[in-house]
Amino acid sequence: MRVLLAAGLALLFWGCQQSANEVKQGVWRGVLRLQGQELAFNFAIRQDSAGSYDAFIKNGSENLHLDEVYLRDDSLVMRLHIFDAELKAAVDGDSLKGFYIKNYEKNYRIPFVAAYDQDYRFAPVNDEPHSDFSGTYRVTFKDGERLIPAIGIFEHKAGNIIEGTFMLPTGDYRFLEGSVEGNQMILSTFDGNHAYLFKATKTSDSTLTGDFWSGKTLHRQWTATLDPEATLPDPEGLTVMREGFTTIDVSFPDLEGRPVNPTDEKYRNKVVILQLFGTWCPNCMDETKFLVEWYERNKHRDVAIIGLAFETSPDFEYARERVSRMAKRLGVTYDLVIAGTRDKEGASKALPMLSSVSAFPTTIFIGRDGQVRKIHTGFTGPGTGTYYEEFVQEFDEYVNELLSEDIASRR
Repeated sequence: MRVLLAAGLALLFWGCQQSANEVKQGVWRGVLRLQGQELAFNFAIRQDSAGSYDAFIKNGSENLHLDEVYLRDDSLVMRLHIFDAELKAAVDGDSLKGFYIKNYEKNYRIPFVAAYDQDYRFAPVNDEPHSDFSGTYRVTFKDGERLIPAIGIFEHKAGNIIEGTFMLPTGDYRFLEGSVEGNQMILSTFDGNHAYLFKATKTSDSTLTGDFWSGKTLHRQWTATLDPEATLPDPEGLTVMREGFTTIDVSFPDLEGRPVNPTDEKYRNKVVILQLFGTWCPNCMDETKFLVEWYERNKHRDVAIIGLAFETSPDFEYARERVSRMAKRLGVTYDLVIAGTRDKEGASKALPMLSSVSAFPTTIFIGRDGQVRKIHTGFTGPGTGTYYEEFVQEFDEYVNELLSEDIASRR
């Protein structure tokens, strides 16, 4: 049995004849060769009547649209969404060969190959007997002597296809997709900036042991036990206000260089949401998409959002270009400022009233009285399914609660 990417990709495309200076339209299977492993992902390419190309990277139910795809001599270049990264490969009929490149990191290249008309990820779809990995798991990742708690969520799809994600105290690993063969599971995601590969072996009816690879160097081992009641540390307890501080009183330049401070008159008597993010951070982009839609529905109320960008370079012009690009692509209409660089230590120094910044994104809720009311570390994104739905509901309820407060009684 062959389950093509028709459900997620193939119906988007149409066929045509290929000339010598074109890349074939349709489904491709890409492979990133990292740390001695092969991280597979699926994508598709189409060409419109004007000759312009588009591509779509598929991870589970996500289709990431790339609209800057072009041929340069005999090479295909795919700029990876809003990230300062690209896939660049020589075209040779049914194959591509080149590199995944992060332009903002020195010498960051991972070998990349792709084959045309291969619709599977790790193994062709089949109905052979295999272990059932479905369920919610209590997970522990080992980082040296440090143990990192997580929740694993996996669901079998057609045949041996499986999808899922991992939730950590600081965020989730977004949309994972892969396959099961016997008692082995393999999952991956490639979203333009993250390249994640997971492998696991089922050692009993309820336990897993596995490995996790990320990018060029990160490797961790992990274990998991089936546990539908698995929980994580409170994301609202990881970052707190330092003793003696109750407000965020600090200025950063907006995209035109004008200073912006949450205490400015324009935010007076409003509920203000501060979003600590970076355009290099896919979880941050998930949160940005959520905030864009939420703000459009609620901007007529006494609410404001200020996005504090922590970028990969201290150069203001570079940071402004990256943030402006993100704002245009995602339709951001709330305020954006350049707050610093992406290292957590630097972010903590930029906001000295916080105990620390342990993850991007971090969201700070300020009441209409100007007082910080809650700090939420990480973001539970759409790849987590019902956990995301619960987050959205709790977000709405909390902001409504802040809006309903009597300002005068709190001053």
